Amino acid sequence: MKQWWRNVRPIVASRPLYWFIRLLLMTVKLKTEGWEEFQSLEGGKIFAAWHGRTIMGTHLFRNQGVYCIISHSKDGEMQNYIFSKFGFKTIRGSTGRGGMKAAIEAIRVLREGHTIAFTPDGPRGPSGIVQSGIMLMARKSGAALIPVGFSVDRRWLFRSWDRYLIPKPFSKALMIFGEPIYVSDQAGEAEEEIRRKFEDEIRRLEALAEARFGHPAPNWHADQDAPPPPPPTN
Repeated sequence: MKQWWRNVRPIVASRPLYWFIRLLLMTVKLKTEGWEEFQSLEGGKIFAAWHGRTIMGTHLFRNQGVYCIISHSKDGEMQNYIFSKFGFKTIRGSTGRGGMKAAIEAIRVLREGHTIAFTPDGPRGPSGIVQSGIMLMARKSGAALIPVGFSVDRRWLFRSWDRYLIPKPFSKALMIFGEPIYVSDQAGEAEEEIRRKFEDEIRRLEALAEARFGHPAPNWHADQDAPPPPPPTN
């Protein structure tokens, strides 16, 4: 019975969840800062926000043909349905299964000038730490890394590893876009410095967005002892 439910859960749950998210986000008033500057930016782009702050991205990027990477897990099946309904194009794979194949496909679409929305600390964390996969994609494709900070005035915060955020109905939300960061294919040892700069910028923008609504800055100190990401694969 448990196995049967695990198999059908993505099908059963994905449709009502999609409509819940769609109707909820229709009530949220979203303001962006810096978003317009990227409308005419040529070349591939990777918009990056932390794993727990992705929900408004489904609203802002809907029906624009933006790509996202989704795992092959049962929950990934549900996410794949929801993101597809919002008009995203999906690439399947994760660090645990199909990761290299997904990275190769992502590099290809970025080289063609497309856009990817990505969570650089996902899918398993630690929260607030940029993993090496996004750096590999940026280095091999020449795409711009664009840090994004997000907050909302009234919200629910889950007790998950990523402290996933869901805005309450009729709340006000803010997404702040930072300056693009590029990773040269010849970066070498300097890539780690670029990774940390990119990580710090996402943190800074999220803290800024939180402050706009009177929320305290996220406590990243718990992540400082997390092991560094493995070195990027050439």
